[in-house]
Amino acid sequence: MTTSPPLHWREYLIEVAGLGLFMVSAAVMTTILEHPSSPVRQALPDAFARRVLMGLAMGLTAASLTYSPWGRRSGAHFNPAVTLTFFRLGKVARRDAAFYVGSQFAGGVAGIGAATMLLHPWISNTSVNYVATLPGPAGDGPAFAAEMGISFLLMMTILTVSNRPRLTRFTGVFAALLVASFIAFEAPLSGMSMNPARSFGPSLVGGLARGLWLYFIAPPAGMLLAAELYVRVKGRGAIHCAKLQHEGPCIFNCAFERMGGRV
Repeated sequence: MTTSPPLHWREYLIEVAGLGLFMVSAAVMTTILEHPSSPVRQALPDAFARRVLMGLAMGLTAASLTYSPWGRRSGAHFNPAVTLTFFRLGKVARRDAAFYVGSQFAGGVAGIGAATMLLHPWISNTSVNYVATLPGPAGDGPAFAAEMGISFLLMMTILTVSNRPRLTRFTGVFAALLVASFIAFEAPLSGMSMNPARSFGPSLVGGLARGLWLYFIAPPAGMLLAAELYVRVKGRGAIHCAKLQHEGPCIFNCAFERMGGRV
């Protein structure tokens, strides 16, 4: 008799908590840097300088989550586009992919819900705007292209770094540096999402649905395109695992030991 594969509830709950904490961090930092009554906002009138600080804060948040015991356990996806890409690459089982994606959306909503309670009424100010990702003044087209482009770069970097024995432990660092850079330079075009669940939370809680469709399509499209290109150049066998930081028990179709690592 065929038995169903086990459900990995610990990893699913980590994905909920991870994106939830990321959303709380984003809301707190945006309020500090952008709300008109904030002393930091008053001391830093230059928008680019504030984006640089925001990028540094969120890059550190991303790295901290990736290298935390939780991130090492779940693989630190915290993003449906990342999970779907590794599912397409054959590294994540179908049921795990479905539960990961559901958990990430739940985390995005829970995180911004918690931030709303913590930061009421400042978070609803138009300068903070529930940390929603919205198309910039250039419109939906440039926002879509920018989201697809930065998502492509992020996934290509993850695949390139994580599958090299000497670099794999720095995957979270490279990803965090890209997050920081994209916030500083790309955010005026699209708000810098790369993550459908990250965009869905503020849209639902704050009622800010403008351009939501592009955040559901562009990030997965960009990451899947990066994966297809990587496979064509390196071959499917060159992809070893779906974890960003490999340590501890692994629920994925893992070949990390073949790369010379230790599970």
